[in-house]
Amino acid sequence: MNTGKYVFAQVVSILDANDFKKCVNKYNGNYKVKDFTCWHQLLCMMFGQLSNRESLCDLVLCLQSQRNKWYHLGIGNSISKSNLAYANEKRSWQIFADFAYLLIAEARTCIAPNPELSEFDGYGVYAIDTTTIDL
Repeated sequence: MNTGKYVFAQVVSILDANDFKKCVNKYNGNYKVKDFTCWHQLLCMMFGQLSNRESLCDLVLCLQSQRNKWYHLGIGNSISKSNLAYANEKRSWQIFADFAYLLIAEARTCIAPNPELSEFDGYGVYAIDTTTIDL
């Protein structure tokens, strides 16, 4: 029996929710949203990326099979294919881009004080994802 945090919850705990909220508020991302917030959308898409899901349907089926763990993963309680598809279509992508830039800046500050990683000085750090999720 698991007595600690799930690995996904540990990964999510590294993210700064306050920085993400600032990005959401900048673009008014949670306007008229009751249950499936931008944070829940981010976590669902992260889960899909980390678990190598091939489509939204595949992602939702995988999440539905683990419904009793949603609370512990921080995902929320109202995940459906239509909710996720609607959120991906209607919400501003700039929320997630701004948050990604904040994470990249934070990674750069973590690398800077380490002399072993000095070979990265002067080089740009880029997060490149070529994964496509079919609808």
